[in-house]
Amino acid sequence: MTRWWRRPWIVPLAAIVVLFVTFSLPPYLSFDPARSRVPQPPTLGVAHFWLLVPHVLFGSVALGTAVVQIWPWFRQRHPVAHRRIGRLYVFGGVLPAGVCALTIGAFTPYGPVTRASDVLLALLWLTVTTAGWRAGRRRRFGEHRRWMIRSFALTASIITNRIWGAVFVIGLTPRLDTTFHGDAGLLTWVASSAAAWLGWTVPLLLAEGWLERGRHRRPAAAVPAPRAAAEPEPARP
Repeated sequence: MTRWWRRPWIVPLAAIVVLFVTFSLPPYLSFDPARSRVPQPPTLGVAHFWLLVPHVLFGSVALGTAVVQIWPWFRQRHPVAHRRIGRLYVFGGVLPAGVCALTIGAFTPYGPVTRASDVLLALLWLTVTTAGWRAGRRRRFGEHRRWMIRSFALTASIITNRIWGAVFVIGLTPRLDTTFHGDAGLLTWVASSAAAWLGWTVPLLLAEGWLERGRHRRPAAAVPAPRAAAEPEPARP
C-alpha cells in the first residue's frame, strides 16, 4: 500500500485549492449581485448572478472533493469513502456546476472567443465526468481512472484560468495606449480569451501526456525465456 507521505504533491495541491476557494467563495455567499466579480451581461442581467452563485458553490464542492479523490493513499485505504465522495463529486459538484456553466458561458460578457471556450469546456467537463462515473459503475476501474484524471484536469482549470488571466493582464497593460488604443475593454477581452483557452487546454494536454506516459512505462507481462534445446548426444560407435 502506498504511504501517504510518498505523494508529497497532495499537500501543496490541497493548500492551493483551499486558498482559491477561500478567496473566490465569499462574494457569492453574500447573495449580493453587487459583489459579483463577473460583470452582468445585458442579455441576462441579474439572472446571470443567480446562475453564477450555484455554479461557484457546486464548483467549490467539485474542487474540494477532487483533491481527496485523486489522493492514492486515500483511495487505497478508504475505498468505501472514496466511492461516496465520488458520488458527491459527480452529483453534488460537477454535474450541477457544469449545467450552470453552459448558460453562463453562452452569455459571457467577455466576447465570442471566450464564449466558445467556456461552452466547450462545460460540455467536455460534463462528458468526461459522466464517462468516468459510468466506467466506475461497470467496474472498469482502469477506464474509470483515466476519465476521472481528465475530469480533475478540467475541474482544476478554473485555477489555471485565473493564473493565465493575471499573466496576460500584467503583460498587456503596458501596451494599453499603443496596441489597444486606450481601450481597456478590448484588453480585457483579449486577456480573457487567451486565459479561457489556455486555462483548460494546457491542463488537459498535460493530463493526457501523463496518462500516455504511464501506459508506455507499464511493464509488460513477463514471458518465460524459451528453454535451450538439448544438445544431441554424440553418436556411439
